[in-house]
Amino acid sequence: MFETISIDVDARGVATLTLDRAEKHNAMSAQMLAELTQAAADLGADDVVRVVVLAAAGRTFCAGGDLGWMRDQMGMDAPTRAAEAGKLATMLGALNRLPKPLIGRLQGNAFGGGVGMASVCDVAIGVDSLKMALTETKLGIIPATIGPYVIARMGEGRARRVFMSGRVFGATEAVDLGLLARAVAAEELDAAVEAEVVPYLACAPGAVAAAKKLAQDLGGMASEDAVAMSIAALAARWETDEAAEGIGAFFEKRTPEWNR
Repeated sequence: MFETISIDVDARGVATLTLDRAEKHNAMSAQMLAELTQAAADLGADDVVRVVVLAAAGRTFCAGGDLGWMRDQMGMDAPTRAAEAGKLATMLGALNRLPKPLIGRLQGNAFGGGVGMASVCDVAIGVDSLKMALTETKLGIIPATIGPYVIARMGEGRARRVFMSGRVFGATEAVDLGLLARAVAAEELDAAVEAEVVPYLACAPGAVAAAKKLAQDLGGMASEDAVAMSIAALAARWETDEAAEGIGAFFEKRTPEWNR
């Protein structure tokens, strides 16, 4: 059914949702976004599923948006670009609203949209060697459609430490920023994830879903207006000369003009 992701459900009702484009560092293509959106709907509606673990194949958790997909957007008109940006927003919203606990298992680096995916997890555990960054501004664009979830996770003050600079930071700082709950040695990752999963199996599934929704409502879950604003902001940014220069420089393997 799926080509860019896989789903496995064990006898306890623990589903592992795996990003499965290891050869592309699990960069998110339009197909992966659609498949993740569908998977969130399927898992949310499946009464057998009690907990979802978001994992990834290969060395990298998620390298962000597929740059081939992004390059294709350079030739699109503004409404089409906005529709493409909306696909990422839709996927993140679907995972964020998943009425099951969502535990992130970050076995490797997460950049751009990968940071957004970590931000919609209820708990994210990562290896202590991983690196993270919001790299969009290096390409002349902005971390827009992931923004509502990143800001909700980190808070504005902490987010501003890394939201605009594009700098790479490690697991220890990711814990301090609130992106990761814990950073552990690679050989301890599965045990740490399991320790987060097990308590939910003793809880009433309906109560867990209701408690998650209440937490989001009380905390100010990303509003439709905020998501729409983020899509519009990204679509507008795509129209700039900086975006054309940044994406072009990446594919031409040269330094963009602002970094010369």
